[in-house]
Amino acid sequence: MDRLTKIGSVKPVHSTQVKESTLGLGFEKLDRAVFDPEKAYDKVAALGVKWIRIQSGWARTEKEPGVYDFAWFDDIVGNLLRRGLRPWVCLCYGNPLYDEEAAKVFGAVGCPPVRSEEQKRAWQRYVAALVSRYRGKITYYEVWNEPDGKWCWKHGVSGTEYGELVNLTAAAVREADPGAKVIGGALCIYDLKWIRDVLATGAGRQMDILTYHGYSLDEWHSIEWMRPVKALCLRENPAIEFAQGETGTQSRSDGAGALRGLAWTPVRQAKFLARHLLAHMFEGVKFNSYFSCMDMIEALNGTVGDKASYLDYGYFGVLGAEFDADGVATGEYKPKPSYRTLQVLAAIFREEFSIRELPIRVGPIDSPLLARREDPGRSLFCCGFAKPNGSAAFVYWMPAEILTTTYEATITIECCSLPGEAKLIDLLEGTIYSIPESMVENDGKGYRRFLHLPLRDYPLLLTFGDFAE
Repeated sequence: MDRLTKIGSVKPVHSTQVKESTLGLGFEKLDRAVFDPEKAYDKVAALGVKWIRIQSGWARTEKEPGVYDFAWFDDIVGNLLRRGLRPWVCLCYGNPLYDEEAAKVFGAVGCPPVRSEEQKRAWQRYVAALVSRYRGKITYYEVWNEPDGKWCWKHGVSGTEYGELVNLTAAAVREADPGAKVIGGALCIYDLKWIRDVLATGAGRQMDILTYHGYSLDEWHSIEWMRPVKALCLRENPAIEFAQGETGTQSRSDGAGALRGLAWTPVRQAKFLARHLLAHMFEGVKFNSYFSCMDMIEALNGTVGDKASYLDYGYFGVLGAEFDADGVATGEYKPKPSYRTLQVLAAIFREEFSIRELPIRVGPIDSPLLARREDPGRSLFCCGFAKPNGSAAFVYWMPAEILTTTYEATITIECCSLPGEAKLIDLLEGTIYSIPESMVENDGKGYRRFLHLPLRDYPLLLTFGDFAE
């Protein structure tokens, strides 16, 4: 960046200032009361994201048969709505009142109500009560979490069982609120046979949206694995939409959960966030969620009464936390570098814009790592965007191995017929740069060639006009 001139920084926006955005954040596990949301609300709203995933907490709500105490959930929903955030609800998990196995599992995680008619009827009553209560406040309801993973369907993964759960849940949702949207999937394995079994129940026709989770080192992985899943679902329901419901990684090496035991750092987490959220954005998802708001216990396999079994901590948060003896986050929740990165993305990629092929060509890469000029070919991740006001932007990065490589090179980019002043934005930390005339070839007729622009292992954004204003 040495040859560029710093001229400013991307200004944060508050969620109340955002009308529309695809970007969101996970606010999960409050069904198990593992952190104090009061300390997080304002910091989450200051990110400028719009979508917030919350879990409904059947076991926390219904502790006596047929008696629903929504006070705790009212508080969460009200706080989010007042701050301009749009909650969408993951309906889960089990309930010890109707399932002996659920009584043994911390938070009743992975104990779906599918093994008796009593469980199914109790679940439908609960769903109907919840959806009716939040009619006009919440529109989107997701059926379960990661049902294709054994940690969330503990008695044995079954696409048929899940499809039947979608069907009976969708019926309860739409009876309580005909305008509500039903979300299915929350996929983490992408097993085509499992999806086939789900669709064979007719559940695909009940889903307005199918969600998937993108935990992988390579940002291409979940996108490529989802493409045949999308094709299969669209054969069943041509109107179905798709959304990325969870992606994220640790900020340190000793965390539990996805991508654990690897050489993560706070900066690598920030790079992961930017690369993955933008890659999913390129796919045109309905919404696009990062997991999660803060560090917290994982507790996917915890046993009730055995504290040691669920005090395993995940460091996925954009807010960092310390923990007390019971695993509850304490003190002030501190922003990590990933917090600023998400704030930058949320400030830029909001309101009306479209993914667009632009008259841009990337030239050779000058890489000191390779000591040669490299043809970018398909090695770069890049995408164009346009706004109705005529402004445009082009994001690009080298998808180098994030845990072992810090990639720095330069690249030449040429464009035609893209009006307005060109600027370069570092999406990791939000610095805005002007591009000096010495780095630009301009024929005065709309053709520009930008020489030796920086190329990094995280996204940079070349803007034209007021795209990022």
